[in-house]
Amino acid sequence: MSQPQDTAGRRLKAGGQVDRSRPLNFTFNGKAYQGYAGDTLASALLANGVDIVNRSFKYSRPRGIVTTGAAEPNAVVQLGTSEAAQVPNVRATQQALYAGLSASSTNGWPNVQIDMMGMVGKLGGKFMPPGFYYKTFMAPASMWMTYEKYIRKAAGLGRSPMEPDADIYDHLHQHCDILVVGAGPAGLATALLAARSGARVIVADEQEALGGSLLDAPYTLDGEPAEQWVARVVDELASMPHVTLLPRTTANGYHDHHFVTLHERRTEHLADTAPKVDGRRQVRSRMHRVRAGQVVLATGAHERPLVYANNDVPGNMVASAVTAYIHRYAVVPGKTLVVSTANDDGYRAAIAWKQAGYSVAAIADVRDTPDGDLVEKARELGIRIITGSAVIEAKGSNRVSGARIAKIDLQRFCVSGAVEELACDTIATSGGFSPVIHLASHTGARPTWRDDLICFVPGLVEGVHACGGANANYALSSLFSEAVDVAARAVAALGMSPEPITLPTTDEPRVGKAAALFHVPHEKDTLKAPKQFVDLQNDVTASAIEIATREGFESIEHVKRYTALGFGTDQGKLGNINGMAIAARCLKRPIPEVGTTVFRPNYTPVTFGAIVGRHCGSLFDPERYTAMHDWHVARGAEFEEVGQWMRPWYYPQKLNGKLESMHEAVQRECLAVREKVGILDASTLGKIDIQGPDAREFIGRVYTNKWAKLPVGKCRYGLMCKDDGMVTDDGVTSCLGENHFLMTTTTGGAAAVLEWLELWHQTEWPELDVYFTSVTDHWATMTVTGPEARKLVSEITDVDLDRDAFKFMEWRTGKVAGVPARIFRISFTGELSFEINVQANYAEHVWKTLFAHGEKYGLTPYGTETMHVLRAEKGFIIVGQDTDASVTPEDLGMQWCVGYDKPFSWIGKRALTRSDTARRDRKQFVGLKPKDPSVVLGEGDQIVRDPNHAIPMPMVGHVTSSYYSPTLKSGFALAVVKDGHQRMGESVFLPTVDGTVHEAEIVSPIFYDPKGERQHV
Repeated sequence: MSQPQDTAGRRLKAGGQVDRSRPLNFTFNGKAYQGYAGDTLASALLANGVDIVNRSFKYSRPRGIVTTGAAEPNAVVQLGTSEAAQVPNVRATQQALYAGLSASSTNGWPNVQIDMMGMVGKLGGKFMPPGFYYKTFMAPASMWMTYEKYIRKAAGLGRSPMEPDADIYDHLHQHCDILVVGAGPAGLATALLAARSGARVIVADEQEALGGSLLDAPYTLDGEPAEQWVARVVDELASMPHVTLLPRTTANGYHDHHFVTLHERRTEHLADTAPKVDGRRQVRSRMHRVRAGQVVLATGAHERPLVYANNDVPGNMVASAVTAYIHRYAVVPGKTLVVSTANDDGYRAAIAWKQAGYSVAAIADVRDTPDGDLVEKARELGIRIITGSAVIEAKGSNRVSGARIAKIDLQRFCVSGAVEELACDTIATSGGFSPVIHLASHTGARPTWRDDLICFVPGLVEGVHACGGANANYALSSLFSEAVDVAARAVAALGMSPEPITLPTTDEPRVGKAAALFHVPHEKDTLKAPKQFVDLQNDVTASAIEIATREGFESIEHVKRYTALGFGTDQGKLGNINGMAIAARCLKRPIPEVGTTVFRPNYTPVTFGAIVGRHCGSLFDPERYTAMHDWHVARGAEFEEVGQWMRPWYYPQKLNGKLESMHEAVQRECLAVREKVGILDASTLGKIDIQGPDAREFIGRVYTNKWAKLPVGKCRYGLMCKDDGMVTDDGVTSCLGENHFLMTTTTGGAAAVLEWLELWHQTEWPELDVYFTSVTDHWATMTVTGPEARKLVSEITDVDLDRDAFKFMEWRTGKVAGVPARIFRISFTGELSFEINVQANYAEHVWKTLFAHGEKYGLTPYGTETMHVLRAEKGFIIVGQDTDASVTPEDLGMQWCVGYDKPFSWIGKRALTRSDTARRDRKQFVGLKPKDPSVVLGEGDQIVRDPNHAIPMPMVGHVTSSYYSPTLKSGFALAVVKDGHQRMGESVFLPTVDGTVHEAEIVSPIFYDPKGERQHV
C-alpha cells in the first residue's frame, strides 16, 4: 500500500472544526490518504484532491461530490475492511472519518477512473431514453432470461456482504412529551424552551455534531461565533435528566399517532465493526421507536442545484456545500470558482472562497438587479458579477474545466445573449432551498406550494409543528421567533406552562428577492443539448422528463415511475422540485397543479441490522419447548419444528443393537396405540380462553356450526373459514361456563387464529362484549389413548371415567396424580382417549406418574408422525396439509359441520353461495387405496384419469397425506380429486418422475372404524 498523500493541496492551514493534531489514515479504492478527526469521508476526499468518487447508474459518467449531507446523490460508497464488515450505500458526506476506514466506489469497471461501461453510456446514451427497457427488451420473448441476467448485473448500488455480520444491533422503545427532529438553530431553541418548561424532550439530528447550519457558515449570535451559543445550549440540554440528545440519528419514518422511528448510528464513526468494551461488543446502531405527545420538525432545507448542460461533471456543487466545506472542514474544493445563482445565498460561497485566498472568476446571477448586503460584499471583494445570466453549460469530462455563461430570458425560456466561457475548476449553483418535507409527508398531509417562497411547505396534522428551514423560514431572527412560538404551542398542548427563554441577537445581512429558476435553457433544444441532469443518482435528465410528457405522462407520479425520478436512496432530495418544475413547464401548467410525489419511509437507507435489532437467530425464530421436553430428549426422541415448537417426531429404540428407523418406530408406536395404550405430548395445541357475555354469540359467528345451545361440560368440534369460505383452521372448543369457553387450534395456526378473532372483534363486531387470552403456555396437555387408556388414567385420578358417567366429547375437573386438572374426552386417533390438561409447572410430575403406572399396560410414547398416521386412518384432516386455502367444508364432505340456518351469518357463509363453490368438478376430499398394498404414494403426487394421455396430462387432483399403516397392512392416502365424492370405487393413476405409474382406487377417507365405535367405548 502506498503512503498517505499530503493533504495540503486543498486544506487550509488554519480554521475549520477539524482536529489537526489527530491525523487519520484511510483508503479509498485501494489508495491511501490522510484526513483529520472531525472530517467526513467526503471532506477528506476533497482535501486530498479526489475528484471522481463514483460512476453514474445508467450512463456510467464520472461523478464527484455535490453536497455535504443526506442529499448527496453521487458519493455513495462501499465500506468495510473485511467481507463480514461490508456495508453498501453509505453516503461519504455523512460518514465520519476514522482510522483505518476503507471505502470504495460502488460503480466502475475495471475502476472508477477508467470505466468501460462509460463508453456504452457515451456511445449508446441517445438510444437509452426513459422507458427504453420496456420498449427494447420485449422481443424475442425467449431472450428475456438473457436480458435479465445482464440487467440485474448492471442494477443496484454496492453489494451485500457474503459472510455473517459480527456486529449487534438493538431497538429502544421510548416515550416523550416533545420530539424535536433537527438540532439546528430552530431545533435547539425549541428544545431549550420545551425542556425548561419541564417537558420530556428527545432531540435527534443526523449530523455528527448538534448545531445544524450554524456550523456550516460564519454566523454570529450575541456578537460571537454561533458555535459558542450552540455549545452553551447543548451543554444545558445535556445536563437535564429529562432531555435525551441523539446526534448521528436520522428520523427515517413518521407513522400514525406520532410514532417516529429514529436510526442512531452509535459506533459507525469509530470503526467498521463496533469496538469491544470490557470484552463486550458494543451496539453498532440502534432503532429508537418513539411515541411522542407532540412533534416539532426542524429538519431544515436542501439547497436546489440548477439544471444545466453537463451539470454532473465532477466540480459541480451546490453553493451551500462549498461554504460548509470551507468553514467547517477548512477544505477549498478547487482553485477557481464560478457561481451561478438565483438568490443571495449563492454569494456566500463566492465570499468564503475569495476570503480563503482563492480565485473567483465570476458570479452569474439570473436576477437583473441584485441588491442584498452579500451582493455588496462580493463587489467590495472585487468579485465580478454578471447579472441576468446563468451558467448554461459546464466544460470538462473528469473535472470541470470551464463554465459557459449567457444571458437568459426566464419568461421565454431561452438564451438571450452572447455566450462567454470562463476558465474554472468548480461551479457552485443555487436555485433556492426546498424544505425537508419528507417526514411531514409520511403522515399523509400534502405539502403546499408557495410562489412567494418558491418551494413546497409541509402540510401538518394535529400535534405536528414545523419551524425554521423546514417551514421555509431561513432568516435567523425570524427563525428563532418562530421556534419559540412553536415550542410554546407544543408545551401548551400538553397542558404545561411555557417557560420563556432569551433569544440571542443576530447580525444578519439584508437579503434581496430570489428568482424562480430551475432549468437553465441552452442554445440548443433540450433534446439536442448536452445532458442536463435533474436526478443525479438515477441519471434522469431534463430531456427525459420532456419525453415523458410528450408520450402522455401527465401525472407527476407517472412521470416519476417512467423516468425513475426520485427513486433509490436519493428519494428526490435534490432533484424532485426541479423535475416537477420542468414537467410543469412542458405541460404548460403551474407547479401547484402538477403537485409533488409522495414521500415514503425511509428518509435515508437503514441497515437491515438496525431494522432487525436483536430479533435474529433464536430471538427471531425461537425454539419453544413443552414442559416435558427434557424427558423427550432423555428418551432419545427425534424432533420436528411445528409453529416454533419442538415436538417429538418419533422415539427410536434400539433393537438387536441397532437403532430403529423412523418407519420401524412409527409402526411400533401405531400398534401400541391400537392394541394397548399410547401417550402424546399435545401441549403445543393452541389454547384460547374466551370469556364475556357475548362469548357464545361470537364463537357462533366465527365457526361454521352452531354453538348457542352447547351445555357447560360439553365439547364440540368446529371449522373456521376465511371470509372467502375456505377452511382456515379447526379444533375442539369446550364450554367451561355459561360465558366461558376454551378454544383449541392447530399448533401452527394458534397465533393467526388469535389475531383473526381480534381482527373481527375490533373492526367488525366491537359491540360484542368478549375478550380473548392465549393460554397455550399455561396448560400442558397429555393425550392418553388406546384400549387400556381408561384403566391407566383411573389409577391416578379422582374423576369417574365410567363410559356413562363421562361420555365422549365431554370434559371434567378433578385431580390427576394429586394435581388439579381438566380432563377432556376427545380423540384424534379414533381410540378411547383422555386429554389431561394441568398447569404446565406440574406437567412433568403427572407425565412421570403416568409412566410409573402405565408400565404394566405397555404405555408407549408416540410422536407427531404416528399421530399423523392414526388420524389419517380415521380420515381426520390437518388444516394446511389436507387443505390449501382453496377447500370449503363441503369439499371436505363435512356438511354436517355447517349450520346454514344459524340466525347470524357466520364468516364465509356468503362466499359459499357463489356459483364457483357449488361447482360439481371442485376438488373434493377422498381416500386413495393403492392397488398394490406395498405402495406408499408420494405426498403431492398428481392424479390423472388416463395415464396414456399425451403430455401435458389433465390433472384432476393431488395426494395430501400418505402413509403406511401397520393396522391396515397397506399403504393408504388422503387426496383431493375433482368430483371425488361422486367417483367412489373408480380407479385413478399417479405418474411419478421416474416413469412409474401407480393405480389407486377412490374410497372413503375413513379407513379405520368407520362407525366410530372404538372412541365411544
